[in-house]
Amino acid sequence: MSGHSKWSTIKRAKGATDAKRAAQFTKVSREITIAARIGGPDAASNPRLRLAIDKGRSLNMPNDNIKRAIERASGLGQTDAYEEITYEGYGPGGVAVLVEAATDNRNRTASEVRSLFTKAGGSLASSGAVAWQFEARGIIECGGDFAKVGEAAIEAGADDVDEAGGSVFVYTDPAALETVRAGLESAGVSVKSAEASIVAKSTIDVNADDARKNMKLVDALDELDDVQRVTANFELSSELFAELTR
Repeated sequence: MSGHSKWSTIKRAKGATDAKRAAQFTKVSREITIAARIGGPDAASNPRLRLAIDKGRSLNMPNDNIKRAIERASGLGQTDAYEEITYEGYGPGGVAVLVEAATDNRNRTASEVRSLFTKAGGSLASSGAVAWQFEARGIIECGGDFAKVGEAAIEAGADDVDEAGGSVFVYTDPAALETVRAGLESAGVSVKSAEASIVAKSTIDVNADDARKNMKLVDALDELDDVQRVTANFELSSELFAELTR
């Protein structure tokens, strides 16, 4: 089971119990605004915006929220000068951590991120120190039979297929994400979500204590309003995975 599949399953389980919908709306709204600012407000010609809108709809975000987020980028509503920044650091046990943020105050965000790393027994690192351990991937979460999805994924040009938590995860080159998703849907596969993401090229094993400390760090970082996504490269044992998804 890939690290990303485990992370996705844990996030879904925790999200269902924590009911952090308002915070999720804030993060997706920022992603929509940034995507519209960079690629234009037309989702039909802006794949990144289309993915962000799809994510919002999967969370049952009201259409008015989506419209306001696009208008902010178009200068028709309140203007938020969001800046995308990636922070790199080390968690307990030498775990590599990437923190992707969208902020209107980089000093505030850097201070908050640094504080959480320090409290966890980790540290921020210089730019490029850990980024090389990760890569961009297109990830499509699907429902249905693993064999059927896998066959359709191969036909659509996907790179890999994995299974976790009742879902099938299809991996592809980010540039081929839309093509592969369309191929899956044409084959009758139920697509739950699709996103351009970051995944670890390989994972490292840490002891149970460090694994729990790193999970707390990831959770704390993810709860910051300015943080869009956190990715780490440590492997979760089957026992800890079961504990975290109970």
